[in-house]
Order: sequence, then C-alpha cells, then structure tokens
Amino acid sequence: MAKRERVIRMSVEQPLWRALSGYRVLTMLYAVGLFAAAYDDFDRPGIAIAFYVVLFVWTLATLPRVQSAVACTKRFLAVDLAIALTGIVLTPVAADAHHIDSGGPTLPSIWTAGSVLAYAIKGGWRWAAFASTPVAVANLIERGSPARDTVHNVVLVWVASIAIGYVVEVARASERTLARALEIEATTRERERLARDIHDGVLQVLAMVQRRGVVLGGEAGELGRMAGEQEIALRTLVSGGLVPVSRVSLDAAEGAVVRAVEECDDDDGGPVDLRALLAPYAAAKVSFAEPGAPVPLPAPAAKELAAAVGAALDNVRRHAGDEARAWILVEDEPGEVVVTVRDDGPGIPEGRLAQAEGEGRLGVALSIRGRLRDLGGSAELVSIPGQGTEVELKVPKARGKAGTR
Repeated sequence: MAKRERVIRMSVEQPLWRALSGYRVLTMLYAVGLFAAAYDDFDRPGIAIAFYVVLFVWTLATLPRVQSAVACTKRFLAVDLAIALTGIVLTPVAADAHHIDSGGPTLPSIWTAGSVLAYAIKGGWRWAAFASTPVAVANLIERGSPARDTVHNVVLVWVASIAIGYVVEVARASERTLARALEIEATTRERERLARDIHDGVLQVLAMVQRRGVVLGGEAGELGRMAGEQEIALRTLVSGGLVPVSRVSLDAAEGAVVRAVEECDDDDGGPVDLRALLAPYAAAKVSFAEPGAPVPLPAPAAKELAAAVGAALDNVRRHAGDEARAWILVEDEPGEVVVTVRDDGPGIPEGRLAQAEGEGRLGVALSIRGRLRDLGGSAELVSIPGQGTEVELKVPKARGKAGTR
C-alpha cells in the first residue's frame, strides 16, 4: 500500500502580510498624490521630493520583506520606522506654517501606519505599542501642540495596531491548538486502524494457538501458554498506543503546518458490489441473504464494511461456539447500506463488552465500531442472554462516495 504526504497549511497571518504589502504600495502612491495636490503649500518642495524618491524606492525594494515573519527582520522594521519618523519630522521643514496649522498631512501620511502594522504582525501587540509610541511623539513634535485631530490620529493608530497585534497572537495560539488536535486525531485513527488489522490477523492466530495448545498439552501446551502471554502483551500495546504521531505541526512563519502521512489504496477505483465481498462468508452454518441486485459501494468503504462483518462472524465462532448458526442480511436502502449479522448463540452478558474493552480486547470497539465510524456510519449491537446477538452495520452512501480513503 503506497503512502503519500499531504501538507496542510493553516495561517491567518499570511493574508495579513499580503494585505500589508498592498497597503504599503497604495499608501505610498497616496502620499505622493497628496503632495502633488498641495504643492503650493510647500516652501521647500525639494526636501519633500527627495523624501518621496527615497520612500518610493524603499517601498518597492522592500516588498519581499513584508511577505512573511521570517523575511521581516528587526533591522528592516527599525529602518522602516525610522524613514516614517523622518518624514513626519521633515514636514514642518518642507511645508509652510499654514499647511501645519490647518492640519495638513505629514509627508508619509498614512504610509506610517504600515510600519506600525508590520511591528504588530511580526511581534504582536507589545511590538505594536512599542512602534506606536515614537510615531505619536513625532506627530506631536510636527504639530508643535497636541491638537485635537493630531491626538485623534495618534490614538487611532495606537488602538488599531495594538488590536491587530493581539488578534495575530490569538490566531497563532489557535493555529497551534488546531495543529495539536490534528496530531492527536491522526494518531488515534492510525492506532485504531493498525489495531483492527492486528486483531483480524495476529491476535486471532495467537488466540487459536493458545486454545489448541491447552487441548494438546505437553510442549504444545507450553507453546499455547507463551502464545497467550504474547497475545496479552500485544493487546496492551495496541490499546495503549503503538503508532508514532503521523502528523507534525510546525510553528513556522506560514502558520501551523501539518504534514499528514496517508495510506493510499492501490486500487482506489470505482464502486464494487458489496455482495461479492460478503458471499465468501457463507458456509454450512452461515446463511447469506442479499437483495438480488448489485449493492454498489466505493471499494475502500466496501472492504471496510466486509472486514467489519468478518470481525462480527469471528466473534460468533469464538464466543457462541462451533455449533452456533449465523445469518448475514444485506439491505440496500435509498440513502444507506445496512448489513445485519445475527446468531443464535448464548448472547453477551450485560457489561461484558465494557469489561472486554477494559481488558484490552478491542474486537467490537475497533474491528467493528471503529471501522463504521471511519466510514461515517454506525454499528448497533443488541444481545439478549440466551437468545443470541445481533449486530447492525450502517454505511451512508453519500459519505462512502466522498469521505473514504
């Protein structure tokens, strides 16, 4: 069975970096446009033009720096903020007093907010507060007094950057939590899948060797005893955790990255007739009843359902005795396929299934219910002491087409 690695990237941070890149370009062009519209307000337009040349070149040249947290280094952030502060302080030098008194925009205008937002996305709300403080001081110096519009703009930048920084921190924590949950979910499912395979093969053989060894006695009895010990040890490993984590989360710049190693069926083709997979179970003491027409299911779903039926019949042979009879009934309903396995054995005493799971005997829990749960279906077990046991397996057709692997 082949394996493939599927990479799942979960990041609310990356869209913020892309938005910041666009914001810096647009606000740079906006600042230049404001200068052109208010050109007559500048006593020394050469200073403003020189600043805008630097701003234009810097904004375009540093676009790769605002693509991710890794590329956005502390040195870049410091230089970027310094350029914004320089533009604010140079405004009263280049513009006339009327421009300043009337509340005209600074040279960098709202481009300054991009520098502060870069701090917020990179380091969270504390970095945002750190960057907002010198911007506030520079704006107050530029106006010469704490005018109402200046205070309003300063507070707006401060609150917005700190809020965005806080949201980024919460998003990062949520991504790590989600990635960890995916690790646990993948580990559990992989362990249960392997446990089912072991139960259907190795554990059944060990149990048979143990029973036959006890009957034969002598050296065979000793071999049976050892097989029983190994069966108990293997059940303990399976129930306690045998498979390493198959999904690994990385707190990388792109966000939480989950690499899922999945097994791919070699023949993951079209639907198969479920009857063809269940017919071999028919025997002298196992009756098979089907609707007389094909019962199509996707190949992986049909194989898992047939394996669950096989596990139910194994339980009949093991617990109901060699003389017990069993019946398999297949029903093709409009929205689901229902397979019922019934026997005329002594039934299961109340509480026995819970006790078996506690002892690590996971035949019903994993080989039957686990399989059906993975298919989006269900397994119902009804047992009356002295009247046999009935297992009803249901698989939805819609889930089987799209949800199986």
